[in-house]
Amino acid sequence: MGDIEVFDSIDHLFDMPGGHFYAVMDCFCEKTWSNSPQYKIGYCQQCPDKVRWPAEMGPKPPLYFNAGMFVYEPNLSTYHDLLGTLKTTSPTLFAEQDFLNMFFRDVYKPIPSDYNLVLAMLWRHPENINLDKVKVVHYCAAGSKPWRFTGKEENMDREDIKMVVNKWWDIYHDESLDYKNTVAAAAAAEAEAELQPFLAALSEAGAVHYVTAPSAA
Repeated sequence: MGDIEVFDSIDHLFDMPGGHFYAVMDCFCEKTWSNSPQYKIGYCQQCPDKVRWPAEMGPKPPLYFNAGMFVYEPNLSTYHDLLGTLKTTSPTLFAEQDFLNMFFRDVYKPIPSDYNLVLAMLWRHPENINLDKVKVVHYCAAGSKPWRFTGKEENMDREDIKMVVNKWWDIYHDESLDYKNTVAAAAAAEAEAELQPFLAALSEAGAVHYVTAPSAA
């Protein structure tokens, strides 16, 4: 587990048309964006009509996604193009996120924030969020990492924040989702399935009568 948690099925995202890069638009309202022209003039693509992009600043920036969760069908050609482009690209503030935005700019398609809820959206653009529909939460806001959450940082005392942090811990403590338990259960089920035809054949032939013993026997 990390700072992104999937709370509901997102399998249907794999049925979207190929050839596009799907991700959730980012928000420019937090201080991490303080060096950007968007932040300096109060412009955010989450509410583009609130502060319009000034004509004197040139063309409006292209849509920019948060790379915490995205959907893209990989292929070797794109892989080699990515590596080749990376070698000639200078480092930027948001590292691989900036790089992916630059590389996939022409094929990017936004998807709803339900699929990558950047927590700052809860206080920056609450009108765009319906928590009941959120399937993926991104704990990227300052102070929101569940494993070191104190609730003392700015905005972390909100009830909606506490709720999604508690949901993270619910999954963390859910033993049914533990990888080792899942593998062990699958192996036991497979072994039993392989044995059943043999036991059934013996029983039908009258060669053996058996009673399943407890697992601890």
